[in-house]
Amino acid sequence: MYEVKARIYQDFSKTQKSALCNFLRALVKKTSDLSVEDILDKFIEDERYYFEINNPHFEFLENYLDNNSFLDETLLYLRECRKYYDYKKKQEPIIQAQKEFEKKKRAFLKDVKMSKEAPTKKQLYYYDRLCKKYNIEKKELTSKLEARDEIDRIINEHSADCTNFD
Repeated sequence: MYEVKARIYQDFSKTQKSALCNFLRALVKKTSDLSVEDILDKFIEDERYYFEINNPHFEFLENYLDNNSFLDETLLYLRECRKYYDYKKKQEPIIQAQKEFEKKKRAFLKDVKMSKEAPTKKQLYYYDRLCKKYNIEKKELTSKLEARDEIDRIINEHSADCTNFD
């Protein structure tokens, strides 16, 4: 896409070229259900309409809308944008799988780190209060991970007991 972008719209300034390319890329993304030729037709039709009402998006295009080289370059760029978004869409499952893997990896590393640290005073206090409340015999907690898991187990056990009586 960057090679095509470098070759097209040589008559325009950097700002004009950038604005037009960004607009066209957004148009392709927004109208993914239309063919590239239909997108080009829609773009040209819209720009002509805006020139008629004296409110153009791109004033510098007034002399170019009927120019064949401009139309060819625009069509080429639209095709490249379509390829880019189609490729990106195909990559979506892979990207989601990578994100899911990274999420699991972070959780695992967090657990490893917690297993090496002593439980906090808050965790010990909360565990003590839960044991007293539910008449559970306390055991020695050696890590944050163990404290978290034990607290979760107690809460889950007793919240399930409460719902069974309802």
